[in-house]
Amino acid sequence: MYHVKTATVNDIPVIQELTEKIWRPTYQSILTPEQIEYMIDMMYSTSALNKQITELQHQFLILQDDNSPIGFAAYSTTDAPGIFKLHKIYLDGNYQGKGIGKFLLEHVAGQVKSRGANTLELDVNRFNKAKQFYEKQGFSVYKEKQTDIGNGYIMDDYVMRKPL
Repeated sequence: MYHVKTATVNDIPVIQELTEKIWRPTYQSILTPEQIEYMIDMMYSTSALNKQITELQHQFLILQDDNSPIGFAAYSTTDAPGIFKLHKIYLDGNYQGKGIGKFLLEHVAGQVKSRGANTLELDVNRFNKAKQFYEKQGFSVYKEKQTDIGNGYIMDDYVMRKPL
């Protein structure tokens, strides 16, 4: 039975464990090992996650199969009225392709809609196969963007939006 749990700073070790299991396989064919290490430290270190949860007010959710964590998502408001940003959504590879990612995404959509969102936005690496998943869920490319994340690395993304 799948259920979604709201995460707190106490769940940071669970998010980090899931990151180790999911993030590397997701990006190993897209990014260099050095960039993967840099980005994991930048976004998933204890201090980075603590800041996202406490200061930036990112709402983290952990998806569980019974009591085992199998994925997570994070979202927040943006400066634009009615637009919420999906910062992260990751699912254990053993669970992909079974409608479970859709379940988690629909859960996020329901939460942001109840908070006044009319649009859900996300960034996806231009070479990430997840782009097709997002398109099947009603997202479309809004624009392209390149973000300098430091250390000589550039994130080359599509910004996708879905009306709610």
